Amino acid sequence: MPFQHFSIIESTLREGEQFSTATFTTAQKIEIVRLLDRFGVEMIEMTSPLASPQSEADVHAVARVVRAEGLRVKLLTHVRCKREDALRALETGVHGIDVVIGTSPQLMQHSHGKDIRYIIDAAGEVLSFIREQAPDVILRFSTEDTFRSRLSDLYRVYLAVADLNLVNRLGVADTVGVALPSQVTLLVSELVRLTGLDIEFHGHNDSGCAIANACAALEGGATHIDTTILGIGERNGITPLGGLIARLYTLNKAYVAKYNLRVLPELDRLVADICGIDIPFNNYITGASAFIHKAGIHAKAVLADPETYEALNPADFGLTRTVPIGHRLTGWNAVRRRAQELALALPDHTVQRITQEIKARADSTPLTPAEVDQLLVEASQAGEIHT
Repeated sequence: MPFQHFSIIESTLREGEQFSTATFTTAQKIEIVRLLDRFGVEMIEMTSPLASPQSEADVHAVARVVRAEGLRVKLLTHVRCKREDALRALETGVHGIDVVIGTSPQLMQHSHGKDIRYIIDAAGEVLSFIREQAPDVILRFSTEDTFRSRLSDLYRVYLAVADLNLVNRLGVADTVGVALPSQVTLLVSELVRLTGLDIEFHGHNDSGCAIANACAALEGGATHIDTTILGIGERNGITPLGGLIARLYTLNKAYVAKYNLRVLPELDRLVADICGIDIPFNNYITGASAFIHKAGIHAKAVLADPETYEALNPADFGLTRTVPIGHRLTGWNAVRRRAQELALALPDHTVQRITQEIKARADSTPLTPAEVDQLLVEASQAGEIHT
């Protein structure tokens, strides 16, 4: 199965820096790298050293930490298809260089202003230069705005690059989030068939398909998926790390067994705090509502067997489920469970009576857990117990 053999390229420190409120200090970047290494991602991508003097200094600083601390993660940086970019990237000491150039009509007209022949020639020149300077560096070539590019143009570029025998993998990028999963699977599978190279997928979430498209890429034979923590990035961001993990976990827990899943909540909290944002209430795994079961019939089933209404086990992520009972939708089985947790042996008819009282009062204002506990304790003290 293709889902068993993939690597994550974590791009919070490259794509994520393009998020509207993201400004990472050097110390914060190092903290994120250490946590991502603990989580177990295979590669981390950083902003091009040409972006700013501080960006260049940060790549050097993180590379030193990775080497000094013996971190397992491989460090990459992302550059334009230009010799000067490649040279500066090589000087930072990263393990790999990700080269990119736009191939859609929009980018060829309004970005670099070059045609496909130029793109092929430039790729050959830059990739050859990198490989001559660093024979062992991990090297990727990607088109930008892949899914608005002409298929004939894409195949010309990818086949020409593959024939050079210089790169470790090819990248495809849904830069504006318009691809359908079927398109992604088809293109990736064709590139695998035609080139035999590893394929990396980078998918934006403008139309809500980033996770689905990442999985479609894996179905097509992709070997690398780009993610960011909380999915941050340009505009609506890209495939979220937690979302990808959740999707693969629900297919087969074995697919994500190589990762330290309990680190994920810490990563989400850290990046949310740095960016000054809240973790969305419905965020994959770490959202406040992710493991809350409210409706009475749901609560009854979950208390008997959590898998009835849970595809994800919160304990695997160091989290717990919640079954609130102070609301109008509560069920008496959930109230009975709370009584048992308080070591109160109340008969069923008493629990049912208390449940109806909770419902009636909660029609105006939900009860706090302490208020529910007080009702149960008072019933016990009044002698409404099993004999």
